Amino acid sequence: MKAAVITFPGSNCDRDLAVAFEQAGFQVSRVWHKDSDLPAGADVVGVPGGFSHGDYLRCGAIAARAPIMAAVHRHAERGGFVLGICNGFQVLTEAGLLPGALMRNAGLKFVCKPVVLKVETVDSAFTTDYAPGQHLTVPVAHHDGNYQADADTLDRLEGEGRVAFTYADNPNGSARDIAGVLSANRRVLGMMPHPERAADPLLGGTDGSALFRALAGQLANA
Repeated sequence: MKAAVITFPGSNCDRDLAVAFEQAGFQVSRVWHKDSDLPAGADVVGVPGGFSHGDYLRCGAIAARAPIMAAVHRHAERGGFVLGICNGFQVLTEAGLLPGALMRNAGLKFVCKPVVLKVETVDSAFTTDYAPGQHLTVPVAHHDGNYQADADTLDRLEGEGRVAFTYADNPNGSARDIAGVLSANRRVLGMMPHPERAADPLLGGTDGSALFRALAGQLANA
């Protein structure tokens, strides 16, 4: 199993994400944003958190147009897995790989704390090791985590079971408490909370490790 983790100028969670993949059994390659191709045989692409390009214009807007993102699009179109976390979620929405947009937090303040998430679907390779309705504690750290989309898009996401996680106590004003969404083929996941920061007991919790373990299990049994 192979994972590729992209680094943009301003990424600060790329190493954490690589370590979480490695702990789940992945062979990890690090990819620079100016590369034009992903490593051969990559099963999953990780788009990490941070402040890519200093969050100029809109969070993720410049990174979404980096040379490597054309390869990420091709990977997704072939049915490859993509995981975008925090700034990575912003990049995926700006790149058109996921619907909606991440806006300024409703309180216009940076939020950095553990939050409780509810698992809304286990019908994805990322969530099969959780139980429906299970509550997880995972940290958030963002200023622009307020997920918004038009009503038709929100209805479609909920109707198709593509809301992966919701907040039990919404920290940022996201529409319908949405914390993470899936693509139509359920192989692209974007989420604002950081499961890679909840994948080691030394960091205070392991509720995020099941996400990486579930993906590894799905690939191993494919």
